[in-house]
Amino acid sequence: MHEAATVNPSGQKGWDEALVGTPGSSFFHTTVWSDVLLEAYRYEPLWFMIRKQEAFEALLPIMEVNSPLTGIRGVSLPFTDYCEPIASGPAQFQALFAAAVALGKKRCWRYLELRGAETFLERMEPSEWHYAHTLDLEKTGTDTFSDSTRRNIRKAEKQNLDVTISAAPDALHDFCRLNALTRRSHGLPPQPRRFFQCVHDHILSRNMGFVVLASLRGTAIAANVYFTFGDQLIYKYGASDRAFQHLRASNLVMWEAIRWGRDHGYRALCMGRTEPDNEGLRRFKTGWGARERLIKYYRYDLRKDVFIKTPHIVRPLHRKIFGNLPIPILNLMGSILYRHMG
Repeated sequence: MHEAATVNPSGQKGWDEALVGTPGSSFFHTTVWSDVLLEAYRYEPLWFMIRKQEAFEALLPIMEVNSPLTGIRGVSLPFTDYCEPIASGPAQFQALFAAAVALGKKRCWRYLELRGAETFLERMEPSEWHYAHTLDLEKTGTDTFSDSTRRNIRKAEKQNLDVTISAAPDALHDFCRLNALTRRSHGLPPQPRRFFQCVHDHILSRNMGFVVLASLRGTAIAANVYFTFGDQLIYKYGASDRAFQHLRASNLVMWEAIRWGRDHGYRALCMGRTEPDNEGLRRFKTGWGARERLIKYYRYDLRKDVFIKTPHIVRPLHRKIFGNLPIPILNLMGSILYRHMG
């Protein structure tokens, strides 16, 4: 077996093209996602790789998060719902994992976090877990949706809403306004505007993603951001104005994306992760007929050489405080805090 090498994928010619044909690859293994995280948050990309000629045999993407507030650690990957290691079997995975642990100890990481990898770590206790949902676009249609989802689509279609699909900066600007409202309602600051600017520059402008907007009389009231990779469509971010929730615009936005994906030959819609206690979002996703599975995160303490549980950081009190702050203050807090949270 070849030894694992450490590379920075940025600027690697033909990297993303080689990934498309690699079993187990996803959008989050690409250089464009690495470039977004690097430019927006200044994380250092350290991809552990076993490569034979031009083909990937095994790949473990890691970003080093170096924060004076939260310490130094390796994460695969920050702000990514899941990023499964690419490996043909346990031996390849162990080679990648051992190389990452060795480098992490040299660089004084507190821990190494893997968001996925349950195939290779099934005997280990995860630090946390979430639901993931995937929709088969080749088999989906209104007849595969739940009754409530069909009703919500019909209701939204009667509201004279304008639905557009765009990769333009203005569309992302509308999304950011709605995202700030949504994050505040969840008791969290929004991601920095700089992050979404990087999403536009590295992803949307390269025809690897788009925004679906639903507008009422010229004002956007719901929006989702999607990425594309190979035959996969990825639902990454969703936002809406709760004042118009009764119009069910979010259902119409998702339905438009599903139809677009089917029409353009995509086979699957990856709907991201859902927190275990977010039963409303879980019902929303399963209502489209999505297949549900568990994704498990693993955190390895490099000082103790043991897998550990993840402490809960965000308390209800914090959520209450954030939920009552003005949007400009939340935007400022997001621009300061997020790079420490990856």
